[in-house]
Amino acid sequence: MDKPALSPPSDRTKLRRYHWLAKFDRESINQIIDAGIICQVGYVFDGAPYVTPTSHWRIDDHVYWHGSSASRMLRAQEKNIPVCFSVTHIDGIVFARAAMNHNVLYRSVMAFGNASLTEEDEKRHVLSVFTNRLAPGLWDYARKPSEQEWKATKVVKLKLDEVAAKVNDALPGDEDPDLASDRWAGMVPLELSQKAPIADPRLASTVATPDCVTHFCYASVAGDKSAWTTTPLKDD
Repeated sequence: MDKPALSPPSDRTKLRRYHWLAKFDRESINQIIDAGIICQVGYVFDGAPYVTPTSHWRIDDHVYWHGSSASRMLRAQEKNIPVCFSVTHIDGIVFARAAMNHNVLYRSVMAFGNASLTEEDEKRHVLSVFTNRLAPGLWDYARKPSEQEWKATKVVKLKLDEVAAKVNDALPGDEDPDLASDRWAGMVPLELSQKAPIADPRLASTVATPDCVTHFCYASVAGDKSAWTTTPLKDD
């Protein structure tokens, strides 16, 4: 296993503000990427900037996303153009004594590089991985794609060479004079809740809910949040 990275891999991944929140080790980066289902991909198309939200997944040191073969986003990205890939989780709101010290608890990853199109065999393999990542066993349960559906789908990948994470899990960074006030300070944790499955109303009454749905647990996909710290967040 590679040793944890203690410094940014490039100037673009160097944090200028709150630099102590940076994490460059692959374990921290992978955990944040794997905890997400939606990412944002930034790129330039016809001279204009775009940021597209899409589903992503990771296999080893690559991240993948997919879409329609007719998508102008994928048609642009498959040409090995520079992209910016990011994932963010909001874990809470920090309420401080001073208005300028309110904050957000979050985990984020940003990666830079050139996207490329996967070959057909790789595409078929990684899409099955993606489906089972959402719910183990879902790929085998569902009808397999037709050849026309395969042709209509593209998968783009990005190698995680130039990547950094940033994690804020700190309590309010109030100054000493504000600590003496009688104003409340603390944080409110936030999380995405999961409810019971809702069957398609067109479903026959004899069709049972499959295990891949019954046992689906978003928390197992999202993973555990970083432990809250009692160290206040301070500015530079």
